[in-house]
Amino acid sequence: MSNWRVAPLTANRVTELAACHIASWREAYDELVPAHILDGFDLERSAINWERRRAAGTHRLPIALAGDCLIGFAAATDAPGRRDEASAGHAIPSGRQSSAGRSTSPVAELEALYVRSAWHGTGVADALIEAAAPGSPCTLWVFADYPRAQAFYRRHGFADTGDRRTDPFTLLPEQLWRREPG
Repeated sequence: MSNWRVAPLTANRVTELAACHIASWREAYDELVPAHILDGFDLERSAINWERRRAAGTHRLPIALAGDCLIGFAAATDAPGRRDEASAGHAIPSGRQSSAGRSTSPVAELEALYVRSAWHGTGVADALIEAAAPGSPCTLWVFADYPRAQAFYRRHGFADTGDRRTDPFTLLPEQLWRREPG
């Protein structure tokens, strides 16, 4: 299973990405997310939402392809109004310099990273996370009761910040994780 590549999302692949997103949710969260939520996904509505993100140019949307089949994707954006001070690691308003005059770098937010289960453990997710948020300071929300994802993100330098919220879609608890620049 090493014959795959990463490419940018194009308009002709948006529906495939939406289908991959839905299938990946059903594979990954079948024991975590209530069935009525997983069954309620709408392919057309999902494709419209992904096309909106792609067309706006606000997201980095790498996809993974095995031959002509879309097997995974990631979505990241620079968090609006947030930049990190290189040495102190705290957020300051966008477009400003730190008090010491050092330049600031944007904080990426990894909004999605999904790979079809048949491709887990093959390096596809590793390549997608690097394409979406390459070496940058980065945050993401992960389900509190999903140790498999937490172990993956820990391996990529992320750590639990202690911040919590309830996911508005599933109503499940989530944890904010962060990767420092390095």
